[in-house]
Amino acid sequence: MSLINTQVKPFKATAYHNSTFVTITEENLKRKWSVIVFYPADFTFVCPTELGDLADYYPEFQKLGTEIYGVSTDTHFAHKAWSDISETIAKIKYPLVGDPTAILARNFEVLIEEEGLAQRGTFVIDPEGKIKIYEIYDNSIGRDAKELLRKIQATQYVESHPGEVCPARWIPGDKTLKPSLNLIGKI
Repeated sequence: MSLINTQVKPFKATAYHNSTFVTITEENLKRKWSVIVFYPADFTFVCPTELGDLADYYPEFQKLGTEIYGVSTDTHFAHKAWSDISETIAKIKYPLVGDPTAILARNFEVLIEEEGLAQRGTFVIDPEGKIKIYEIYDNSIGRDAKELLRKIQATQYVESHPGEVCPARWIPGDKTLKPSLNLIGKI
C-alpha cells in the first residue's frame, strides 16, 4: 500500500534544534509544508553531506513555507554531540529529531529492522498532514536539496492550481498541462 495521501501517524519525539532540546509531534507538521528526511545514523559519511546540503538551501525552503526535519534512530543527545564537533552539522538550523525507539521510522516504513537504522527516505507533507511525495534511496546514495526544492515547488503549484499537472523538469514559470481528452496523444 502506498503512503501517498495518507495522514501522518501520531508520534512524539525529542529534537535538537537551535542549541536546545524540543518536543516534536505530528502537530508540528500541520499548517505548513514539511519535509522529513530520514538518514541512517549520525557520525557517518553520506549523511553529513546531505544534511549540510539541506542546511545550505534551508533559507530557500523557508521561503516556500517549508520546515525540514532530519530524523535518525540516534538520540537527540547524539545529535547535539555531532553538532558540537562537526562544522557541517553545526550550521544546521532545522530540527534534528531523535528516534531511538524507531516509532517514526516504522510509521514511515523506512526502518531496517535487523540494523535498527532508517533507510534514506524523504517525505513531503502538506499543511493538512498528508504525505504528498516520498522517495526511498539506497543508503549509499546521497540526495540533492536543489531537486527537492523543485519537487516542493511543483507539489505546491498543483495543490493551488486544481486541474493542472506539472510535466517532467517543470520549474516555476514553465507551462503546466491541463489533462483532457483533447490532449491525449498530442504530447
